[in-house]
Amino acid sequence: MSGFVFPEPRIPDAMEAPSLRWGIAGPGWIAERFVESLLRHGSQRVTAVGSRSIERAAAFGAPRGLRAHGSYEELAADPEVDVVYVATPHTAHLDVALAALEAGKHVLVEKPMGINAAQAEAIRAAAAARGLFAAEALWTVFLPRYDVVRQLVRDGRLGAVTQIVADYGEYLPPSHRAYDPALAGGPLLDLGVYLFALATDLAGEATAVTARGATVPGRGGTPVNGRLSALLDFDGGAQAALATTMGGFTPATFTVVGTEATLVMDGPFNGPGGLMVRTTDGAEHRWDGKPGSHVDGLHFQAAAVAWAIAAGRTEVEERPLEKSLRALRAMDAAREQLGIVYPGEHRVPGGVRLSLT
Repeated sequence: MSGFVFPEPRIPDAMEAPSLRWGIAGPGWIAERFVESLLRHGSQRVTAVGSRSIERAAAFGAPRGLRAHGSYEELAADPEVDVVYVATPHTAHLDVALAALEAGKHVLVEKPMGINAAQAEAIRAAAAARGLFAAEALWTVFLPRYDVVRQLVRDGRLGAVTQIVADYGEYLPPSHRAYDPALAGGPLLDLGVYLFALATDLAGEATAVTARGATVPGRGGTPVNGRLSALLDFDGGAQAALATTMGGFTPATFTVVGTEATLVMDGPFNGPGGLMVRTTDGAEHRWDGKPGSHVDGLHFQAAAVAWAIAAGRTEVEERPLEKSLRALRAMDAAREQLGIVYPGEHRVPGGVRLSLT
């Protein structure tokens, strides 16, 4: 098992990143973990929180010493905020991000940036028009493990990539917002986004997408997508087979097959952890990253944002906006085949029109 040397992660110490003042838009589950991760591991400062409910904002902010705002516009206008972390439900990402940009604030928007590619493009255009920073908070691509994967693929250590096989399923109870059609229900935007994001990051723009899915009863009796599988084709003949479900837990591994070696990210692949590379001689080689939770990893994306803004950049190298759009275009294509329509979109003969709002 000798002879295979893994690259070192190229992740700077988060404690050395320039310190920005963060405002939190949406005091929910992921925001709690984002703030805790920043407080534990990094140099960033969280100064304020905003919600449509001043009571919710106050309940989140009081124990953390944050100023509470009863609207996202008030949060965006706060002079003690440099960058807004958009952690609202998916359907509000566009409006909240645009409000922050209009107020002159940089934005980090939870994945995905919008419910479709048109919304993400609108955020990119608004940021570019004002010379402001915008990025998608896809925490996986900022982690040390994924930087090792990125280097192995980009440097040709696996040979030519021919296939990607990945799954991500969790049991989400019927009370979860994923069962609410008004909030773009289904597993795609919460879970499947990781599959599409990493597959298109490593293999490029999908040239064709074939999707299958099934519905489950949603809130109010309206069906929502419950599981989705997709086959993505890429230039050169590479393919990705992806599967997501909110009906139960899956191994959540991510496999990249190359002509010289196969790489498997331990499950759950979207967080911190290890990986294995098996070369064509059958030898297995381990890279032992420590598993961890969101609290152990969300600070890496905040540090990357701080480094980029301090350097005068309007995007991060780890997740350029074009790659965020690339993933959403493939997700849009899968939804169009399955007739999955989110709020603000509508059906037309032959498919789904992916409207801006």
